[in-house]
Amino acid sequence: MRLLVFAGSTRQHSFNRKLARVTAALAREAGAEVTHIELGDFDVPMYNADLEARGTPADVMRLKQLGFEHPAWIICAPEYNASYPALLKNTLDWISSPVKSDPAWTDGFKSTRGKVVGMLSASPGALGGLRSQSHLAPLLLNLNFWVAPTSFALGRAEDAFDADGQLVADSARNHVRAVVDQVLWAAERLQAGN
Repeated sequence: MRLLVFAGSTRQHSFNRKLARVTAALAREAGAEVTHIELGDFDVPMYNADLEARGTPADVMRLKQLGFEHPAWIICAPEYNASYPALLKNTLDWISSPVKSDPAWTDGFKSTRGKVVGMLSASPGALGGLRSQSHLAPLLLNLNFWVAPTSFALGRAEDAFDADGQLVADSARNHVRAVVDQVLWAAERLQAGN
């Protein structure tokens, strides 16, 4: 099963980027073919329909293709002001925007429809980014994802990782693995039904 993993952050010492790295490693251990991307490696401007009318940026097309190629996704979403960050919304807005000049991409949901997505988050607060997930889930459903019911919010994230970026607590690792396992399980069954 092909799994796309990324964090909705570009901050150098982001807890969610650390969590995405741990998630990718656990998914590989579970037998998934993992593509772990960093959004900072993509040149994606703020969404603007006038800009889009001049041509969809090349890195947006790369993201669309990556999304399309992966039946399973896991997103590690930071929490800013009790919601998900603009970077993540902007990324999903571009991925889901139809490319009117390209017949292969006139369907805006081509990259997201029918994909299974799992939500993870990490935050210094006690709730671990849970409020971010509560806002993100309706957006993902609107993009025609199947949202995995199992999710995990890692609280007190400043103490959750060791010097090598690994999760200190077995319980946290087990929660992440549970999300990975459910996403892979569901994606395999949806693929088999198509």
